Amino acid sequence: MKLKDEIAKRRTFGIISHPDAGKTTLTEKLLLFGGAIQTAGAVKSNKIKKHATSDFMEIEKQRGISVATSVMGFEYRDLNINILDTPGHQDFAEDTYRTLSAVDSVIVVIDVAKGVEIQTEKLVNVSRMRNIPIIVFINKLDREGKDAIDLLDEVEEKLGLNVLPLSWPIGMGQRFQGVYNLYEKQLVLFNPHGQQDEDESLTIKEPTLENLEPHIGTAAAEELLDELEIVTEVYDQFDRKEYAEGRQCPVFFGSAINNFGVKELLDCFVEIAPNPRPRITEERTIAPEEEAFTGFVFKIHANMDPKHRDRIAFVRICSGKFERNKFYHHVRKDAKLRFSNPTTFMASRKEIVDESYPGDIVGLYDSGNFKIGDSITEGEKLNFKGIPRFSPELFRYVINKDPMRFKQLDKGLIELMDEGVAQLFVKVMGTQKIIGTVGALQFDVIKYRLENEYGANCDYQPINIHKALWIEVINKEEFKDFEKRKAKDIAKDKDGNLVYLPETAWSLKMAQDNYPGIVFHETSEF
Repeated sequence: MKLKDEIAKRRTFGIISHPDAGKTTLTEKLLLFGGAIQTAGAVKSNKIKKHATSDFMEIEKQRGISVATSVMGFEYRDLNINILDTPGHQDFAEDTYRTLSAVDSVIVVIDVAKGVEIQTEKLVNVSRMRNIPIIVFINKLDREGKDAIDLLDEVEEKLGLNVLPLSWPIGMGQRFQGVYNLYEKQLVLFNPHGQQDEDESLTIKEPTLENLEPHIGTAAAEELLDELEIVTEVYDQFDRKEYAEGRQCPVFFGSAINNFGVKELLDCFVEIAPNPRPRITEERTIAPEEEAFTGFVFKIHANMDPKHRDRIAFVRICSGKFERNKFYHHVRKDAKLRFSNPTTFMASRKEIVDESYPGDIVGLYDSGNFKIGDSITEGEKLNFKGIPRFSPELFRYVINKDPMRFKQLDKGLIELMDEGVAQLFVKVMGTQKIIGTVGALQFDVIKYRLENEYGANCDYQPINIHKALWIEVINKEEFKDFEKRKAKDIAKDKDGNLVYLPETAWSLKMAQDNYPGIVFHETSEF
């Protein structure tokens, strides 16, 4: 099959939301439709000892939350679908930001009762900055929630999205009877806890009281017709080009836990979602149709299987064809590498793959060669953009509680920092390690994983740091004076880059005022 045909078959998207909006549940239902899994895991259920398919780390199972991006693939209607299920918890937002660099579109999940929440706003802002096409799925219609029109107004106002409903709910909570699919002109009736393929779907091209009443009753039919009239007058017609360029946002309604509304979402998604899109590098824009292979590492996960100590680099393929056992160029290290066991994923289940194409996510077993943001090519020197590290907001000294396990602690810290779960700094005056995170829960995750995956026991001590700022030296003489006066507040990150760790916002402002020849950056990519 030609490269163009393979590209046309790919759809790669991320699912984002505020915690508990139903993102991981929706992921599972999409996998069920794709035949990738046979039964859905009951998220947070201790009674039946099942867990969400995409939550495979032990701490995720214990706490009932996603703390790492999961990569899953399945086939549907002769297309190859790649889902990246991201952490919803704000303490792991940085992993989600990086994941958004590897997708071509996103589905945003919103709880009908809670509406737009703060984490949703942050993630959608990142998506909009990248002009990523967005579809909204309003979830939990089997519960009482906000009025559908009010909710669409809220999405437009808070998220800055030009929404367009492609399905419309019939009632809500106890009165919920189904949806009218505006995209396919179908009435889809709700069957609680049923399989969607057993639900009754009726083609109704022109909804009228006469053809709706027998199925949903007079009151519901009249209410639906009134609302559909408003919807068709207020909102624009669907325009695929507007959607593809991130200027129009289709909206679907449903109940993921009941497997309802998911098929309509998926059927529309595979039709309208973009094929693999071009990627920007510092040198030029990469088109997916180019014959030469290119890709970049957007995620690293240590110990996906703790028994085998495997460390996997997740690579987004951007152009050309990736082939097993072929030598490729590691741009940062200027080295040739060959990969004998590249893998594709269904959550924690891995399968060896012989060839992959643009849009695919491939896992490469890694002994420490890769870091997040690395480029792989057939020889061309390319550096992909948009995968920065952000300034942490919380900081702790790391204390080794077992001096006999120093090597295990050191190795664990290095490998976990490579994943990007947090950042490691060492002050130039001293050797004590400092961990910086964007949320307190990350400290618990790091401690848990160090103990359970590396056999190392650590504790934390508080340290007063306002934020971490990467140093760009414009005036070397100024920097010499700054280095002398602020030596106790200067550190290096794990890559050896200089970082300023001011104790207060006032200290930072004084440094900025007194040293205009030094620029302090909040991300490592500047």
